[in-house]
Amino acid sequence: MTTTSVPTAETTARVPAARPRPSVRARLSKPRVRGWVFMLPLIVINAVVVVVPSLFAVYYSFTDWSGIGPATFTGLTNYRDLLSDDEFLNGLWHNIIWTLFFLIVPMAMGLFGAYALTRIKRFRLLFRVLFFIPYIVASVVNASIWESILNTQSGLGHVLGINPLGNPDLALWSVMGVNNWAWWGFLVVVFLAAMQGVNPSLYEAAKLDGAGPVRQFFSVTLPAIRPTFAFLGLMTIIWSFLAFDYVYVMTQGGPAGSTDLLSTLLYRQAFTNLSAGYASAVGVVMALISTVVVIAYLVIRKVKDWEI
Repeated sequence: MTTTSVPTAETTARVPAARPRPSVRARLSKPRVRGWVFMLPLIVINAVVVVVPSLFAVYYSFTDWSGIGPATFTGLTNYRDLLSDDEFLNGLWHNIIWTLFFLIVPMAMGLFGAYALTRIKRFRLLFRVLFFIPYIVASVVNASIWESILNTQSGLGHVLGINPLGNPDLALWSVMGVNNWAWWGFLVVVFLAAMQGVNPSLYEAAKLDGAGPVRQFFSVTLPAIRPTFAFLGLMTIIWSFLAFDYVYVMTQGGPAGSTDLLSTLLYRQAFTNLSAGYASAVGVVMALISTVVVIAYLVIRKVKDWEI
């Protein structure tokens, strides 16, 4: 025989009332949740366009895939072949030259141009626009225009009696010069914005100490914009290893491989030689170089406590 207990008012009072579950709208109204909801489409697109192809590229770099048929796993064969491939080593060397050139010439021109604009009062906005226009023009258009300008039949090459794009000793420098024409104006605008953010009291203190314009530039301006300088240096290194359009439009890596970069080698291996697995290995090496540079920058930024 069992007995049942009847809940009293006292025991009932001890039982907390069940809270109603928040509605979907209420949960989505939370700032943290709302932020993730807005980010979700971007995350999905990034995963489909970037992450998934990158993972496939890593996988195919260990195969002999032609880009069409089935892939056979070959281990580290592609990476071993890279170390003895003259075309790969040639492209890597040209990428190093490209990086050093753009770390020195455009950065110096950008600094000088930005500092010159800080010294003038009239037409500053006009000059900023003029400097920036080549950067916003499509690189293919810029490259095509300059290819015509340097043409040996009717362009500057004909007038000067030289072949800038056909001479192996001049071709790489000519393409870098054309690319610099479009790139350095962007650096001017960024450096100018950084210089305008420097505290004016620092310049006043430097003047009281007897510092002239040159001393102010090296003692006040450069230290103040060092984080921006480092960030642009990082972007320049990464971009230099991704450079492709100017070389492909103007020389296709020639003559005789004198302008070949890792990017043009990757393109040729994938779409001309149908060695997609080998091309994937080249792409993975390029990605690893960029990753190392980014990690080094983040470590330095944390140690120096820089803010961009």
